[in-house]
Amino acid sequence: MPFSLLSPDEPPAVTELRRDGGSEFVILVDHASRLLPKKLGGLGLPESELTRHIAWDIGALAVAKRVSEALDAPLVAQNYSRLAIDCNRDPVTEGSIPLISEMTPIPGNQEISPAARQARIDEIFTPYHHHIASLLDERKRQGRRTILIAQHSMTDSFKGQRREMQAAVMYNRDGRFAASLREALGRSGLAVADNQPYAMTDATDYTLPTHGEKRGLMHVGIEIRQDLVGDEAGVLLWAGLVAEALEKTKKGF
Repeated sequence: MPFSLLSPDEPPAVTELRRDGGSEFVILVDHASRLLPKKLGGLGLPESELTRHIAWDIGALAVAKRVSEALDAPLVAQNYSRLAIDCNRDPVTEGSIPLISEMTPIPGNQEISPAARQARIDEIFTPYHHHIASLLDERKRQGRRTILIAQHSMTDSFKGQRREMQAAVMYNRDGRFAASLREALGRSGLAVADNQPYAMTDATDYTLPTHGEKRGLMHVGIEIRQDLVGDEAGVLLWAGLVAEALEKTKKGF
């Protein structure tokens, strides 16, 4: 019998808001939640670890919801922790189901069976990306232009190194929209990095290369430092900054 991961009473892999929103923007949140499927327990980790960035992008969904509301933009978010499976990594890559995150070993991800691994792909990763593809196909049939936004957050410190940037724009081969957005955010006096704290590649990212580049859509990944969006005031401030910058940037494309 195939291994089943999610129980019927658990949330689906995907949350969607404003599917028929009037905006040209579609907002994606790959690491929206720290929730783990019941069958995985806590993956052998204490609760204190599961509240950290290793489990989710703190503040990313809250900012994305506010931007979605402000722009009337569709939003698609992933409902399970990246510790179960990272929906922004190709399942064939080593980091898809992490054995260690930052400096924390993940006991529940060590030596999992092929069936258990496939269940995480089939029940979390694949439904999320099928949902995105379905939405983008629908918009294409309707003749609607789409600019794809992947909202993330980053730690203020990584392995002891302080990150001075407040935000960053991320891209792989096509940096046109990212460059213009960085300029727009920079006009507010923000310290916005370019493809930092890491450079987007086919190995490190899946969502934008797959749904943005391969479709020829304008796209950008937005990283905001998590300590700046850890409360409601920060979320409101940054959502306003991002929404305004996106609207200004799109006028040039």
